[in-house]
Amino acid sequence: MKLHNSPKITTKRNRRLGQGHGSGRVKTSGRGTKGQNARSSRSLLFEGGALSLIKRLPFRRGRGKNKVFRKKPLVINIKVLNLLPKNSIVSIETLIKSHLVDDKDAKAYGVKILGDGALNVPLTIKLPVSKSAREKIEKAGGKIEL
Repeated sequence: MKLHNSPKITTKRNRRLGQGHGSGRVKTSGRGTKGQNARSSRSLLFEGGALSLIKRLPFRRGRGKNKVFRKKPLVINIKVLNLLPKNSIVSIETLIKSHLVDDKDAKAYGVKILGDGALNVPLTIKLPVSKSAREKIEKAGGKIEL
């Protein structure tokens, strides 16, 4: 191998500071003199002596305080329920069997029926329902049981 044919190395190694006398950076080890940056590392959460962000945030405790983190129920519109057979009972299990909702999500968050579209089939519903959906279900000859 000849030197003029060797590949060029364009990246430089990072300085390894604070590695003692053998590193070629003696005495202050390339950190200058005194001051905060000359000393050992400080934590990532350090904010220059100010009260840290974590301590400034309010506590999340108490009933009903964490509405932001609460998951809302899955939503199904009435027009989708036309796929179910006549006079069937609509519950989470029947919606899962007919592949209208996901198994894990429905059991974790619940299901609510909203009134978008029209219902042509009489059904018995055992789920939470909106006002407009209730009217349309009863108009189609169905019942709501909770």
